[in-house]
Amino acid sequence: MRCYSNVAAFVLAGGASRRMGQDKALLELSGVPMVVRMARLVEPLVTSVAVVAPGERYASLGLCMVADLWPGAGPLGGILTALGASTVEWNLIVGCDLPFLTREWIEWIVSRALNSSAQAVVPESQRGIEPLSAMYRKNCAPALAAAFGRGVRRVSEALGEVVFDPVTGEEWHALDSVAALFQNVNTPDDFAEVQRRIAMTL
Repeated sequence: MRCYSNVAAFVLAGGASRRMGQDKALLELSGVPMVVRMARLVEPLVTSVAVVAPGERYASLGLCMVADLWPGAGPLGGILTALGASTVEWNLIVGCDLPFLTREWIEWIVSRALNSSAQAVVPESQRGIEPLSAMYRKNCAPALAAAFGRGVRRVSEALGEVVFDPVTGEEWHALDSVAALFQNVNTPDDFAEVQRRIAMTL
């Protein structure tokens, strides 16, 4: 494992968690809030880690915070906030609620991006593209911001404005034999299933 000094990481945790009924970023897995768990996962691989969320919501957890400039506007606003705060070329942007993302896979996608000429490197799954487990060059911010300014809120639509490299499942399948990498947590049932699966590995 290596640390990439030219890559920053941002954990998006600005969602309203309506389907969960409580702040899912604070739900604990093995005694650790999910937002902290994700920050710890990526930290050894990058030059800096910050959480994008409204205000200082998670500062009490000892996390570096970047205030979401467009709270309530969804992931695209969070991505734009992250890119605006970044001081390096490449940026790993991940959601806080991806309990099965692995350090091995993160190192793989970072390396994949550093060898790409695209402005973004975005994995694909059976659900489509996974923009909250992806790498973004800082220079794609103006195009994404222009789409945002026109009222676009879907990240997948905004990515049509930049040169992005879709990473097919065939490329990363060996790192995810049970198709769980991008499984996120939106509902109490989702969280219960994640807890069950993690308990089985202990």
